[in-house]
Amino acid sequence: MVMKVVAINGSARKNGNTSILIEKVFEPLREAGIECQQVQLAGHTVRGCRACFKCSSKKNNHCSFEEDIVNECIDKMIAADAIILGSPVYVTDVSSEMKALIDRTCLVSRANGSFLRRKVGAAVMAVRRGGAIHAFDTMNHFFTISEMIVVGSSYWNFAFGREVGDVNQDEEGLQTMKVLGENMAWLLKKVNRSG
Repeated sequence: MVMKVVAINGSARKNGNTSILIEKVFEPLREAGIECQQVQLAGHTVRGCRACFKCSSKKNNHCSFEEDIVNECIDKMIAADAIILGSPVYVTDVSSEMKALIDRTCLVSRANGSFLRRKVGAAVMAVRRGGAIHAFDTMNHFFTISEMIVVGSSYWNFAFGREVGDVNQDEEGLQTMKVLGENMAWLLKKVNRSG
């Protein structure tokens, strides 16, 4: 059975620095025979949670608001063995699109038997200068409240860059992404073997 990793990229800039970093994490995963897919939220309007709690009454693994990409992302997360969340750092936190996705997905999962439980998760950030740790915490809080297993690397999972491609100059950041992909591949193989 082929293992799958889905990465949700919360950047407003398609194929920007966050996308580059996600692809760097994918390299060792693909080398290990793991299927990888990146979903970019760029170009999509992602609204916040309406607190209607219809996900609790309907119990169909979906948010009741169906006019955006969130339910498509949820379906891909359910089908995946591991989830990578990637975001640029905006005002020391994740993008508003990523925050909306996190809030809604978390509530839908918890209302539907915690369907993210024991999946593997990792967060990746592209940052110009500061605030990456707070954004890292935001995404890791999503993983831990969802009962997921968080993968680490040789340093915090971010790289520096402002203009598209600048992250390619951050050698330590790129090495961190490589090690993150290697660690995720190792863990997925261990988890998959034990069932």
